Formats: sequence, C-alpha cells, structure tokens
Amino acid sequence: MQVDEATVRRIARLARIKVTDAEAKGLETELTQILQWVEQLGEVDTSSVEPMTRVVPSAMTMRDDVITDGEMASAVTANAPMSEDGFFVVPKIVE
Repeated sequence: MQVDEATVRRIARLARIKVTDAEAKGLETELTQILQWVEQLGEVDTSSVEPMTRVVPSAMTMRDDVITDGEMASAVTANAPMSEDGFFVVPKIVE
C-alpha cells in the first residue's frame, strides 16, 4: 500500500501532530515501508500454528468459590470517621 501526502496529513491531523512539508515527505516513505512489512506478515503460513496468548504455557489455577465476610470488618472500618457494628456510618443526604 502506498501512502500519499494527503493521508499523512490526515493522520497527523487526527493525532493532533504538527507536521512540516519536509517531515510529511519522510513520513510518506516510512509509513509505506511499515505497511509493506505488515503485508509481508500476511503472506506467512500460520495454518499449522495454534493460537496462543503467551509464549510460556500456563494453566489457570482454580479455587473454590466460597463466600465469606472477610473476617476483617474491624480492620476495614478502623480508619473510618464513624462506624457501628462493622459498618460505615455516613450522614443522611436525602430527606
């Protein structure tokens, strides 16, 4: 894919980047080379490669989904300005 100066200027405007005329010419070449490289990647046969999320295999560790109260209500509310019976006390704002 060939990138022209109008495309470079549009990309620069969308990215809110000020580009001079000299920089636009250089960016035309660089963006064209980048897109050609990406097109080359599309030519690589990956049909026998299994999709993966990381290079090193890892297994998800499962745990029992047990509901608890955390057993630390006093530690959680320790720095609260006001608390009562393990709950935060806040001023009433709706009448």
